[in-house]
Amino acid sequence: MLASSLFLLLAATAYIGLLFVIASFGDRRARAGRSLINSSVVYALSLAVYCTSWTFYGSVGRAAARGLDFLPIYLGPTLVFCLGWVLLSRILRVSKAHRITSIADLLGSRFGKSGAVAGLVTAIAVFGSVPYIALQAFAYSATFSGGQSTRQLLQ
Repeated sequence: MLASSLFLLLAATAYIGLLFVIASFGDRRARAGRSLINSSVVYALSLAVYCTSWTFYGSVGRAAARGLDFLPIYLGPTLVFCLGWVLLSRILRVSKAHRITSIADLLGSRFGKSGAVAGLVTAIAVFGSVPYIALQAFAYSATFSGGQSTRQLLQ
């Protein structure tokens, strides 16, 4: 048990380290004028972020319990990917013009560059992501424990 916990901790640390190396590489390329933003590989990998353990466990569990009720989990993002280019192009234009890098910056700038609005959006994002991160940790735990935690959750 201790060996598997140690392995999981080392794997998570290596993964986070890899993410920092990739981010550093992207920053160095951007400073050199060769940004990765227009890369089809980066676009494909950013879409893959949607396929997390939340989606895997959530859609499989919903499909098992309720049949086709899981379909909106995939239809919503699919419609956004296909039809959201109009909204995304407008957001991209505004973000480039005002050098906006986050949702908090975007909403703060839309309300007169309000620091209070940006702070509120940041707080909501942080507090809203804590349950999601906890669910991710639970899903990883259930995966590495052979699904026993998942069975307990479904009972």
